[in-house]
Amino acid sequence: MIDSRINLAHHRAQLARDSRVQIEQYLQADAAQALAQCLGEQVPWSLALRDGDGTRAISAAQRRALGSAAEQALIEGAARHARAQYAFAYESYMMVTAYKEGRDPELPLHRVLEFFNSPEYLAFLRALTGEASIRRLDAQATRYRPGHFLNYHDDSDARDEGRLYAYVLNLSGDWRAEDGGLLHFVGADGAISATLLPRFNTLSLFRVPQGHLVSPVNPWARSDRLAITGWMMR
Repeated sequence: MIDSRINLAHHRAQLARDSRVQIEQYLQADAAQALAQCLGEQVPWSLALRDGDGTRAISAAQRRALGSAAEQALIEGAARHARAQYAFAYESYMMVTAYKEGRDPELPLHRVLEFFNSPEYLAFLRALTGEASIRRLDAQATRYRPGHFLNYHDDSDARDEGRLYAYVLNLSGDWRAEDGGLLHFVGADGAISATLLPRFNTLSLFRVPQGHLVSPVNPWARSDRLAITGWMMR
């Protein structure tokens, strides 16, 4: 699944220097296309929301009952909450939870999660990061549409899950900076210190904790911002 032409030494050195790296052409081309199609057409998306009522996930069935107008009101409420507090609104499929519960057994994402936690892939990640203590990967699929966002946070490991690195496997189409949905890193002075565009078939990887956000997707974005994201953990 991983493109064999990836230069591990080069990307490992950049990650050590900058605490972040983006690797282009990360997956084999056919695997990237198949995953993008899966996210675009097959996933029963929940709405992940954090607003004044706390953090929750609204299932695909609940969203259908809720209706588009009421859902849009929730997203706008989360955006208002973001003025002063941590907030987010985007579509999510929690891959580990779904796998453990046996949901959607035909969904290819289950095979992806198995691969992500295989000895072969974990060994590859240890070689890429230089971190020998990586033992497992968490994963969720995400879809950001116009108005969706992820406010500033630093992935601090409050529950002591053993987070070492965060990753974003980008599967969006022809994405432009003006579409929004950018991964911004924020320095100690509050200014943006680096930005990663969610280019198709790239892996964005960074050490945690590290301040960052995903900017709102703009109304004129030509496609959805699709990704598989999570943490590499000890």
